[in-house]
Amino acid sequence: MDQRIINLYDAFTHSRVNRRDFLDQLSKLAGSTAAAVALLPLLQNDYAKAAIVAADDARLATERVAYDSPKGKINGYLARSKTKDKRPAIVVIHENRGLNPHIEDVARRLALEGFLAYAPDLLSLLGGTPPSEDAARELHTKMNREDAIVASVAAVAFLKNHAESTGKVGAVGFCFGGGVVNRMATDSPDLLAGVPYYGTQPPADKVPAIKAALMLQYAETDENINKGIAAYEAALKANNKKFTLYKYAGTQHAFNNDTGAARYNKEAADLAWGRTVAFFKETLGAPPRAA
Repeated sequence: MDQRIINLYDAFTHSRVNRRDFLDQLSKLAGSTAAAVALLPLLQNDYAKAAIVAADDARLATERVAYDSPKGKINGYLARSKTKDKRPAIVVIHENRGLNPHIEDVARRLALEGFLAYAPDLLSLLGGTPPSEDAARELHTKMNREDAIVASVAAVAFLKNHAESTGKVGAVGFCFGGGVVNRMATDSPDLLAGVPYYGTQPPADKVPAIKAALMLQYAETDENINKGIAAYEAALKANNKKFTLYKYAGTQHAFNNDTGAARYNKEAADLAWGRTVAFFKETLGAPPRAA
């Protein structure tokens, strides 16, 4: 697909272009309104493809659970093996479209690996994620990002003290969620491991506070996010922080999201995911896989 079209969609999904201008520009790039309409399904997420791990997988127990944060009650999705052993815990932070079937599936993938996985709905700050992706994205623009970070940090404490947790907590996040994970690392001394996927970097003056080990996952073609890599890497090195950084050749922003055909890159996503799981097992402890 034309890189200009992918860049345009990225600008739209991150609210740098409104819907009318997006469709107008897409029609021009595609050659006609009809061609633009035909492209939309390839650009948009198809959540019918979300269930790599079925929602009713017999090996797992899942439930809706809320926790208290300084910004109010936050709802979320908890997944873990049906066995009641204590296990390391991971917070899964969503993209800028709230808690949707794809992110719930990511939590289940971690649960199959043996972790206690919890995906908070940060749009609880505004009443919760609506079912429509467009409505969720629009609502997200009204959310106070700092409030979302405070609520995410509270999720670390929630999981650290959960009855089925070993007390060792990590976090993974994507896009908006990747940026939040970077800030969870600066703001939570209890976070032991963080894996931000193509997330905005924190201010350099916050880097000294990081306690967590980090695995930073980036796409090769992601101008908006990648412009902050060099300064972040320099700050991490200057403060002797433990981190690894990967940039995946031939990939776009959101390359891990298998529900979006235009930007998903299976080879890179599988490699990044394998590294993510191995990193969590190394830093938090390796629980037995769900059976």
